[in-house]
Amino acid sequence: MTTGGSAIAHGFPHLDTVRAALTALFRRLSHDTVNTFPTSVLPVDVAFDDDEDLHLGAQRVARAMVRQLHLPDARIVITFREMEHAATVEPAAGPEYFIELNDRFRRHRKDIGAALAHEVTHVWLHRLDLSFPGTRDNEILTDTAATYLGAGWLLLDAYREHGPFSQKLGYLTPEEFGYVLAKRAAFFDEDPSPWFTSPQAYDAYAAGRARAEQDAHRPPLAGAGWAARLRYAKDRRAAGTAHRTAPGAGPGYAFESAPGTGTPLRVSFPCPVCCQRIRVPVRGRLQARCGLCKTLLDCDT
Repeated sequence: MTTGGSAIAHGFPHLDTVRAALTALFRRLSHDTVNTFPTSVLPVDVAFDDDEDLHLGAQRVARAMVRQLHLPDARIVITFREMEHAATVEPAAGPEYFIELNDRFRRHRKDIGAALAHEVTHVWLHRLDLSFPGTRDNEILTDTAATYLGAGWLLLDAYREHGPFSQKLGYLTPEEFGYVLAKRAAFFDEDPSPWFTSPQAYDAYAAGRARAEQDAHRPPLAGAGWAARLRYAKDRRAAGTAHRTAPGAGPGYAFESAPGTGTPLRVSFPCPVCCQRIRVPVRGRLQARCGLCKTLLDCDT
């Protein structure tokens, strides 16, 4: 979970898993429950003074994460030891929370909140019985959930590169953290950018936000650019002539029809908010409401 002194991966190599994690969150929680996380954990709740007692301060920050994720209030036991990873947690324990932090956080207290955000989210996911197969995908789910539910902006803020020194917490790239944060910001109308203390974190957020905005400007959404619209029209004509399913007809969308049934041509595409696929008839301008996140989408099919 900790990268130090080595090259940090950038870009969007895990984007498919991130999008699957967003869909899984909405499916497991429902639109109404996701809406109970409108405010992120605030910087004042996770600030750590140098003169504050290490263990008491870590417990205070952990309680803030527990409250953020709507977990039951219970005794929190935090210890520090030398280890390979940034932190570990015992998710099956309860009702107490047992968390181990890397000894390096004794000297880098500012990042304790980021480590605790990831570990407390592990507990939350375990109690929700939500997981992905495989360690890698499950850790990406954890980072995505922490970030989308308002605790994970600290993970991006822990990303820093200064000359030979580099640090990143979590399994997402900095830009992927920015992508999830931008999705959250758009859904809850919340701007996290004033909270960043790392200039590299702000740059990564800007890159992730640009990528997230692309999701809302792809056909058949009405806000797509003219070049994308031209390609969409070409693919639509080809699919209508073929009278068959045409998977991968364009970036994210696919046309389908049932041969010999007279069924109108339909197009499926991912919701730009929760990434669940939506299927609508091909009949020009229309509005479609995502059944999962309830977002009303203007389409030109």
